[in-house]
Amino acid sequence: MALYLAFKEMWRNRGRFLLFSLVIALITVLVLFIAALADGLGNGNKEYIEKLNGDLVVYKKDVDLSIGASRIDRLKLNEIRRVPGVRDAGQVSFASVVLMMGERKINVALIGVEPGKPGEPPVIKGSGLEEKRAKEAIIDQNVVARTGLGVGDEIVLKSIQGTKEEFYTLRVAGVSDGRQFSLQPALIVPQLTFERIKPGAAAGDTQAELISNIAVVQLDDPANWKAMANTLESQVSDIKAVDLKTAYENTPGYSAQQSTLNTQRFFSLLIGVLVIGGFFQIQTLQKVPQIGMLKAIGAPNLAIGIAAMTQIVMVTLMGVAIGTIVTLGLSLTFPSTVPIVFSANAILLGIVSLMSIGPVGGLVSIRYALRVEPLTALGLAA
Repeated sequence: MALYLAFKEMWRNRGRFLLFSLVIALITVLVLFIAALADGLGNGNKEYIEKLNGDLVVYKKDVDLSIGASRIDRLKLNEIRRVPGVRDAGQVSFASVVLMMGERKINVALIGVEPGKPGEPPVIKGSGLEEKRAKEAIIDQNVVARTGLGVGDEIVLKSIQGTKEEFYTLRVAGVSDGRQFSLQPALIVPQLTFERIKPGAAAGDTQAELISNIAVVQLDDPANWKAMANTLESQVSDIKAVDLKTAYENTPGYSAQQSTLNTQRFFSLLIGVLVIGGFFQIQTLQKVPQIGMLKAIGAPNLAIGIAAMTQIVMVTLMGVAIGTIVTLGLSLTFPSTVPIVFSANAILLGIVSLMSIGPVGGLVSIRYALRVEPLTALGLAA
């Protein structure tokens, strides 16, 4: 009987319930887009570091894990490599240059690595970097999506040397998966090529000793990374070793972005709870006489409660379904430059959260319905 009552009322007032489902759909679109934006911006900052083929990231000590302020020279790198338990280590440097595509100019993260060492990403097309001085690069999938470049193509980079613009031509040796850094698509080059291209005081300046921002360390026993981090810091002076998660959480802007977007997501869900609660509370107040009549003819509180909860779940489910379909449809219209990523985990978590707020928001109205006195509701109380 409870299900019959629930569906009968929804069908007789289908316009009202459909309208409210659309309100929930809008809340769903908002929550899912915030979740996708959080993933997209997070990936844009952490993607390269999160996917590093290493176990520890080594910084200069006392720079607050700032990649831009950190400096690791070859002497320190060799000391790191000699520590027992270290399988290998490689230097990694970061800069920003402009990829010239005719009239288009695309800012890219220029990443210098040692060929064959930790820090160089695996390629899904083409080949890896071969020589330290090679005029070649690995581009990530984000560069491909923006430019259509492929293996064997030539690219032109613009870098500021002193006060002049200098241009450098490289060949695309391979394509990796997504490796964004600092919200920019990545272009990975050999370390010596990086030293020649990176923005500097004057064109052609080179350093006798290569200095990188960080070092990526592979361990013989990755599960023992905490102890190895302490060992490295004790045996090599003036360094700080952390795991990949700590490293990417300290990339510029990552923590601030994620906390801001998570706050927005929380308040979106809170608004959903209040809106759903308010709607069903009004619904309950409007049908107090009907509830009183049902109780007067013997309807138990359990049946009334199930009927109310069924309506709440059905309206929420319909709204979330419509909102999810609309969101995924809209996502297909966004260009690759928009930092929005709809991951399965984020969508599933968003849907579960949204489905939970319906029953939570409707608890007050259900409680009110269960407390309705038949005689009072029908106006027959003394």
